[in-house]
Amino acid sequence: MKHEVIDTIPVLWAEAPGPLEAVLVFGCGARDETLRTLGVTHLIEHLAMSTLPRLHHDHNASVDLSLTQFTCTGRPEQVAAFLERVCTALGALPLERIEQEAGVLAAEGGRVADPQTGELLSRRYGIQGVGLAAYRGPGADRIPTEAVRETAARYFHAGNAVLVLTGPPPAGLRLPLPAGERPVRGAAQPVLNAGPSWGEDCVPGPGLALRGDLDDQALALATQVLAQRLRETVRHRHGLSYDVGSASVYTGPGTGERTISLDAREGQEQKVAELLWEEALRLARDGVTEQELADEVESLREVWQDPRSTVYELGEAAAELLFDGTYRAPEARLAEAAATTPEQVRQAFAAALDTALVVVPEDVELDVRRPDGSPLPQSACTATADGLPAGGRVFRAPLLDRLRYGAARRARLVVTDAGLYAREPDGTVHHVPYTEVVGVEMRGPGRIVFGRSTCVIPLLPDLWADLGPAVRAVDAAVPAELRYAASALRPAD
Repeated sequence: MKHEVIDTIPVLWAEAPGPLEAVLVFGCGARDETLRTLGVTHLIEHLAMSTLPRLHHDHNASVDLSLTQFTCTGRPEQVAAFLERVCTALGALPLERIEQEAGVLAAEGGRVADPQTGELLSRRYGIQGVGLAAYRGPGADRIPTEAVRETAARYFHAGNAVLVLTGPPPAGLRLPLPAGERPVRGAAQPVLNAGPSWGEDCVPGPGLALRGDLDDQALALATQVLAQRLRETVRHRHGLSYDVGSASVYTGPGTGERTISLDAREGQEQKVAELLWEEALRLARDGVTEQELADEVESLREVWQDPRSTVYELGEAAAELLFDGTYRAPEARLAEAAATTPEQVRQAFAAALDTALVVVPEDVELDVRRPDGSPLPQSACTATADGLPAGGRVFRAPLLDRLRYGAARRARLVVTDAGLYAREPDGTVHHVPYTEVVGVEMRGPGRIVFGRSTCVIPLLPDLWADLGPAVRAVDAAVPAELRYAASALRPAD
C-alpha cells in the first residue's frame, strides 16, 4: 500500500488487476445526523451525483452509517474527470435540485442497514447515532436547506476525505474540495440497553446483536461460526430460512456491534428465533471445533488472497485513517486468527452473550433462557415509567371507542409541564420528557412525538378525544426546529 497526498487529501493506492478503481471516502454517514435531519447525507450525495454528465463507465455513490463513498471504474483519464467533477459539485451543491432529488430518494427507499440490525441498534442506543438506522426520518422533502448547507460544510471537505485507488494516481489528478478540519470524534456512543433481552418489532425475521471489540478476532470468528451453523441448521436441515446475514457496526474507539440477521418462512418466525438462540447458547457452552475454526481461517485466507479484495482493504485503511484508528494488514489479522484457540473463541462469545439483544417479528412470543437458566427478559423502549403522574392534564380515548373496546377504556394520555405520559391498555406507561424529544411530526391537527430513548407517543385525534390542549402544549415546549410536517412523498402509517 502506497501513500501520497494530492490537494491536501491522503491518497492510498495499491496495484490490482483490471481497470482502475477509485473510491473517494468521507468520514460521515447516517450516524452523524439527527432524526430531524435524517437522510441529509444521502441527499447531498444525490445532489453531487446529479451534476455529472452522462458517463460511459461504471460509477456510483453510497451512504452507510459511518461513511459516504463516491466510486468509479475506468481508464485513468475517466477516473480523474469523475473525481474532479464530484469534488467540484460538493463545493457548490445544486440546491435548486433538492425537490427533484428528494423525489428520487423516496423512490429509491434505501436503508443504511438491514431491518433487524437497524432495530437492534435502536434498542441498544436509542434514536441517535447508529440507532438512527431503524428510522426513516422526516423524509427528504422535509430536510431544511440550511441543514444541507451545514452538513456539507462540516463533513464534505478535504480534511475529512481519503482517496483510494487500485493503481497509481492518474496524471494531472485534481481534487478541488473545500478546505476544512476533520471532525473531532469522541468516545464510544453511550449505551441505553446493555442487554441481555429480547423484544418484538416490525422486522422480517429474528436478529441477534452482541456488543464488543471489533478487533477481537476470537469474537469475530465466533460470530462467523454461529452464522455458518445457522445456515446448516435453519436453512439446510429445517428449510425454514433462505438468508443468514452478518454485519459489524462501528460505534466508537474500541467497540461496536456484531449482528446476525435471518429471514424466515411465513409462520415459522418463532421456530427460527428459537433455533438462533439455541445455537448461540450451544456455542457459549460447548465452543467450536478445531475443524470449524480451521474452516473460518481458510475462508479468511481465501478472501484476503483474492486480488479483488484490494479495494476493500484500501477502504478499510481509509476508514481507520478517518476515524483515527490503526489499520492492520491482512497478514497480521490472518496470523492472529490462525493462532486463536477454540477455548478463546468460546470464552469471547460467552462474555459477549451477556450483552445479547434479540429482536423478533411482531406477535412472536419467546420463552428462552440465559446460560444460567433464568428467563431472557423482554424489553420494549427504555423510557417507561412506574405509573402515571398525579398532576397534569388527562386525555382519554374518544367516547365511541371507550364504549366499544375495553382496551380504549384503559388507555390514558397525561400532559405535564415537563413532558408526556401514555398508558397502554396492558398498563405499560411510556414517558417522553420534552428535553428528550428528537422530533415531532405534524399530521394535520395531530402530532407524533419521538423520544431519544425510542419511545414514540402519537397525539392523534383518532386516539385521544379533545386533543387540542395537548398539541398546543407540545408545540409550546418543543423547539420549532424539531417540528416538521409529514412528508408529502409517502403515505402516513
